[in-house]
Amino acid sequence: MNWLETVIIAIVEGLTEFLPVSSTGHMIITQNLLGIPQGDPFVHAFTFIIQFGAILSVVCLYWKRFFQFDHSPAPAGSSLLQRLKHKYYFYWLLIVGVIPAVVIGLLAKKSGLLDWLLDSVLVVAIMLVVGGIFMLFCDKLFNKGSDHNKVNERRAFNIGLYQCISVIPGVSRSMATIVGGMTQGLTRKRAAEFSFFLAVPTMAGATLLDLLDLLKEDAVWATPHNITMLLLGCVVAFVVALFAMKWFVAFLTKYGFKAFGIYRIIVGGIIIVLLLTGHSLAMVD
Repeated sequence: MNWLETVIIAIVEGLTEFLPVSSTGHMIITQNLLGIPQGDPFVHAFTFIIQFGAILSVVCLYWKRFFQFDHSPAPAGSSLLQRLKHKYYFYWLLIVGVIPAVVIGLLAKKSGLLDWLLDSVLVVAIMLVVGGIFMLFCDKLFNKGSDHNKVNERRAFNIGLYQCISVIPGVSRSMATIVGGMTQGLTRKRAAEFSFFLAVPTMAGATLLDLLDLLKEDAVWATPHNITMLLLGCVVAFVVALFAMKWFVAFLTKYGFKAFGIYRIIVGGIIIVLLLTGHSLAMVD
């Protein structure tokens, strides 16, 4: 990967990480368009690691809410564990929500299923279309949220279960968790914000696993060029995601999912037609 390819992919990641269109799917499509060889361990790791760069924009944009503590007195007679849970309840909810993704993600990675999915642009295209069709109707199906409903342990865990579906490239972690929140009675805005918060421990774990896998590989990947590309990708994705996230919350709250569903169907449909007619997505050979 060269400088230009890195910047292009990082911009795509920053723009799509919080949109319900699948950032991983779009990066795979972009890599194919740029003619970047698939199956390379560094390319796989790059796809996940720069996502963490974008996710850090959540901490920056919502830092007051992300570093929140409950300073009110815990109920009388509470144990030390209960008092800690009371004070750090926000973080406890994130732990509860991320547990399903940890279990499913590890199983998918150890089985090799995740690497196979990351190499299949056809899987991405199919899931873009399937998810797009679903998004045309999900506002009517689940848009019954109330501002009185807040995230609790049960809701956090159920949203975490929905997040597991996004192990399939093209599904969209953002879409899965926001819809998951809406099924739990949350408003679109509150579901989107919890989706952003839950992305931080989820992508931090995925990034750590990929870094460990890279370290286990032959150190030939750890060239100054590759390390620079990783850092550059994270920085670009972080900056772009800051602006994309603020726009997305406002747009989703006002208009819902339909526009994203139409976009997914068009993009996925075009790719499926190209692949089935024997055309390559690569713009350069």
